[in-house]
Amino acid sequence: MSIVEITPDSHDVDIDLYYATERNFTGLPIYAAAHCYLNTDAAAKLARAVELAQRFGLRLRIFDALRPSEAQWVLWNHTPDPDFLADPRRGSPHSRGAAVDVNLCDDTGQLLDMGTPFDAFTPLSHHGAAGVSVTAQRNRMFLLGLMSAAGWDFYSKEWWHYQLFNSRDYPLIADSALPKPMMAPAS
Repeated sequence: MSIVEITPDSHDVDIDLYYATERNFTGLPIYAAAHCYLNTDAAAKLARAVELAQRFGLRLRIFDALRPSEAQWVLWNHTPDPDFLADPRRGSPHSRGAAVDVNLCDDTGQLLDMGTPFDAFTPLSHHGAAGVSVTAQRNRMFLLGLMSAAGWDFYSKEWWHYQLFNSRDYPLIADSALPKPMMAPAS
């Protein structure tokens, strides 16, 4: 299995990797370098999702994709919540290059309202949450339909998370295995 770098030019997506910034639930950058990768199977399904979104005048914005195993440990050590983070001992679909966190944006770059921000660790982030507006529910269902039609599975507690159905079949990926590292060198 090989790793594919996802860029705005290669895949016609917007990329805003929250874990390369302090705009994530830890308040600190997790990635030292904002590289967006997926395994080849996931990259192919991403291309299909991009094509479907374009038919509606929309773009995908990626908040996270491949997450090196080392990063999963950092997140877990900060917030060991199995409802919203995979235990790194089992491994995350993200750490296999088999998951992507996304939203849709319009032609001006405005994100569609999903009722909660990305990585809001609350029941309001669940698919089908009744406490969000009808508009947000429709947008979530549209994203779910689009990603499902492109061959992705979803996680019921996070409207933004999509993964390959067989994500556990892929090996965990360490930062050292990436074409360009994402994590800061160990000191």
